[in-house]
Amino acid sequence: MTDLVFLLKTGIALFAIVNPIGSLPIFINATHHWPKADRNKTARIASLTVFLILTLAAFFGDITLKFFGIGIPSFQVGGGILVLLNAINMMYAKPMNQTTDEAAAMAEREVIAVFPISIPLLAGPGAISTIIIAAEASGGLIGHLSIVLPIFVVCFFVWVVLKLSANIALNLGTIGINIITRLMGLILTAMAVESIAKGLAGLFPKLFGA
Repeated sequence: MTDLVFLLKTGIALFAIVNPIGSLPIFINATHHWPKADRNKTARIASLTVFLILTLAAFFGDITLKFFGIGIPSFQVGGGILVLLNAINMMYAKPMNQTTDEAAAMAEREVIAVFPISIPLLAGPGAISTIIIAAEASGGLIGHLSIVLPIFVVCFFVWVVLKLSANIALNLGTIGINIITRLMGLILTAMAVESIAKGLAGLFPKLFGA
């Protein structure tokens, strides 16, 4: 049975790592001078794509791990490291690295909502890792279904933030966005360390007294 505290904790962790506010500079840069209707459509497609990816991860992520013979403790450590690296970048407000081809793809309005906005900017390895671990911890079909709730709430905020991107960026400014990104990075760092610690305890129960 999944309790509300667990869902709230999952939602906070997911919101921190998805970090829609921290994605605003890239979204605004990519949709600069676009008509409002096109920008809103891109925001809608991006939020729906993130919802689909994370929901699939909640239901089929653990199956995928079992297929490849990967245990949850190993994934907790690996996922925690990915989250930690992402959190460190957030702490220093570093932008996502892009290749020349990725930068060129941003000019295509048909694909920008999916790549790179949805993948890997919003629904990256850290977010997917967080959902798979949470789904495994929730246990059972009802638990997996309950994970959809924080996913939906976070994706709703993604849609709202991207839809209001121009106004939010104008009010917050670069400094404001960087401050929020660093605060979320700090929260995410603590959660990543907790995930790594639990994974290590599962891998080495005798060493950690688990």
